[in-house]
This record gives sequence, C-alpha cells and structure tokens, in this order.
Amino acid sequence: MTFENLASDFYSFESALTDQEKAAIADLRSYLETEVSPIMAGYWERAEFPSQVIPKLAEHHVMSYSWAETTPFENSAVFRGFVALELARVDASVSTFVGVQNGLAMGSISVCGSQAQRDEWLPKMATGEVLGAFGLTEPLSGSDSAQGLRTVATRDGDEWVLNGSKRWIGNATFSDVTIIWAKDAEDGQVKGFIVPTSTPGYTATKIEGKISLRAVQNADITLEDVRVPERLRLANANTFKDTASVLRLTRAEVAWAAVGVAVGAYEAAVAYSRERVQFGKPIGQHQLIQDLLVKCLGNITASIAMCVRVSEMLDRGEQRDEHSALAKAFCTTKMRETVSLAREVLGGNGIVLDYKVARFFADAEALYSYEGTREMNTLIVGRSITGKAAFV
Repeated sequence: MTFENLASDFYSFESALTDQEKAAIADLRSYLETEVSPIMAGYWERAEFPSQVIPKLAEHHVMSYSWAETTPFENSAVFRGFVALELARVDASVSTFVGVQNGLAMGSISVCGSQAQRDEWLPKMATGEVLGAFGLTEPLSGSDSAQGLRTVATRDGDEWVLNGSKRWIGNATFSDVTIIWAKDAEDGQVKGFIVPTSTPGYTATKIEGKISLRAVQNADITLEDVRVPERLRLANANTFKDTASVLRLTRAEVAWAAVGVAVGAYEAAVAYSRERVQFGKPIGQHQLIQDLLVKCLGNITASIAMCVRVSEMLDRGEQRDEHSALAKAFCTTKMRETVSLAREVLGGNGIVLDYKVARFFADAEALYSYEGTREMNTLIVGRSITGKAAFV
C-alpha cells in the first residue's frame, strides 16, 4: 500500500516516520477507510459495537504496538500516536476500544504486572483472544480517584475479596478480564487486580442513553464478594502512583485521538464544502467558509506539533506527568473548538449522521472529559509551574 501524507497534516509531520512505519500506517488507513468508516454511522445510531472489526484490528497489530512483549517490530511513540490519530479520524468509538484494550488494560499489565503476568496475558490480548477493560472510575469517584476510591480489597489467605462498584467502564459488557483498582483494607493503598469477568459476584450492566461514543459499550460494574487469587494481583501496583504511571502513558495517546477526531470532522467539512452549492457556487469558494476551515487546520496543526513533541519526549524517557497533561488539556480543547467549526460549515446538515461531522461533534464531548478533565490536567501542569498543588 502506497503511503501518502494526510492533507490535514499540513506541515507533513508524518514524513519523519520510518518507511516501515509509513507502510503500516498506509495499510491501516486503507482498512479503516474501506471497511470501518462505511459502517460506523449505523452502529453509532444503534449504540452497538462492531465486534467483527476486532480480529482485523488485531491483524493490523493496533493492540500490540505499545508493549515490547507483543510488538511486531520496534516502533516509536510518535508512530503509536499516528496510529491513534488514524483510528479516531475514522471513528472515536473504535479508537476508544483500542485505547482501553491496548493502553489501559494491556498497559496496566505491562507497567504494573510481573513478568509472568505479562507473559500470560499480553500475547492473548494482542490477538484479541482475550478482551480487557479498565475499572478505575466509580459512581462517586472520578477526578478524585487518588483519594476517593470506595472499592475495597480485603486479603483472605491466598485470595483477595473485592467489594464495590465502578462506572463508565469501556468494553466492560464483553470483556474477558477487567483490571480492577481497589483500596487495600489493611494499608489503604490502591492495588490492581486482573479480574476474570466470569468470577462469581462480578456483574456488568450496560449504560444506556449516551449522546457520545454511543458505539462504546460502557458499563456499571458491581463487585460483591468477588474472590481473586493472589497470582492475579498486579505484582507492581502498590500505590496510586503506580496507577498514575499507566494513565501518564495513555493520556498522551488520548491527546493524539483528540487530534484524530478533529481531523475527521475537518476532512468531512472540506469534502462538503467542495460539493455543497449555494449562491451559484460551491460553499468552499465563499470567504466565510474558508475562514472556518483555516481555523480548523490551524488547531489541528498546532495539536499535532504538540503531540509529536510529547511523544518524542516519551521515546527519550523525558516525558513527565505535566507534559502529557498539557497535551491532553490543549488538544481536547482545540478538538472541541474544531468540531464545532466543522459543524458550522455544514449548517443544518451538520446535525445528521449522513455527513459524519455530527458523530465527531458528539463524540468529542467524551474525549474532552475522560482520562482527566481539562481542569484536572491544568492543575497537574499548574503544580509544575508554581511548585504548589491546588487540587483541593
């Protein structure tokens, strides 16, 4: 498959990828545009996830790029970022599925698991044989997860007994395992557990009535005396700092996904501007429409530049929490503005699924909030700037 830079990558950041990485991007782009994009409006409207895409996604290795145990070739964080952009450019729900499977669930095992746990789970998750979810957020604990977790893990011999509840857990209606984060009843520290969803006392109930990421299968989870053997406790997850180390890695890829959502909406608006005729000519020939599109492109270009830089820092081992936090806060804010401008280009047609922009417009709201709201990420950056924490 021949690689061509996206027109929306106005400064050609993709040109820095290796030839092997470019080939992988071209192959993934072709699959997503021909087989995934045409079906997503229907799945989004029905609030269903197209499970048939999972094996093909696995064949394109998008659930193994981040982790050395399963990656098909050595690749950069910048490349992984462009993979996230490509997924979200076609559909944010598919991107979120991969982000949960690859980033949060597999990431938790890779970062916080033992070598034996990595060897057991990551290869099966990379192929899609085992699907994962990530259970941190609770009904009464979102931004304050570091202190406010109410799910409790109590040691009982060679087992742990989990009691509590989780909310907004993506993939949880069909996952085979869920990474559950809970406070140790003895020392009060947060620990992680690989919980098979078939375990007695584990229940996942789909959340209905969403207006964003409708194809993502979010669930409420209840844990009633769920028994987990010690061998399924993440060996290197001993405090919330370990949980945060997973989120730091995935937060930067959420920034990349936000760019992808903005790109998807922008490209749909550009296509529409070339076809829609008003006042005797395509609307793309009107100055006001060009102004909106240029604002979109400026937001996208600035966001890609920030994402490339923060990923380069990750490759060099220089990325800190405040770096990924700034990228997430900035890029999701610019994404929100960009999808609004793109919707404006389409006028009334911007609110129907036929033209794609409406889906990106709605889905942007979820990315704006998950993996740290703009406010929480600004506080992480603000602490770095001033040396003072202002969280409470």
